[in-house]
Amino acid sequence: MTQPTLAALDHLVLTVADISATCAFYRDVLGMTPEVFHPTDGSTRWALKFGAQKINLHQWRAEFDPKAAHVQPGSADLCFLSETPLEDWQQHFAALGVTVELGPLPRSGATGPIRSLYLRDPDGNLIEVSNRADSSA
Repeated sequence: MTQPTLAALDHLVLTVADISATCAFYRDVLGMTPEVFHPTDGSTRWALKFGAQKINLHQWRAEFDPKAAHVQPGSADLCFLSETPLEDWQQHFAALGVTVELGPLPRSGATGPIRSLYLRDPDGNLIEVSNRADSSA
């Protein structure tokens, strides 16, 4: 039998302390679109969308099953690729009063070298905004 393979990441889940604060941050700071959705169980849930990607949100201590074994806000480390130059991101973050903790720094991405800025979301998750090294000049 041949080893099965995966094709792509469909979505990931962030457990957050305050869904409204999280939606505002990811909308205003990173340009994502908060969206209400209704899964087949009839519940009302929130997601953040950008491009063809989606981040589902779970309210801490009111998570949906099934869930991770040890859920808690602030335990994620996420890297997002952007075509926008990091210098433009730095200006955007500064205008919003968002602290850049590190960067720009050279890093290794999934498909090759990247340059990255690091900041934190309202829960303390580490957020990395990156350019592919060959497109960041």
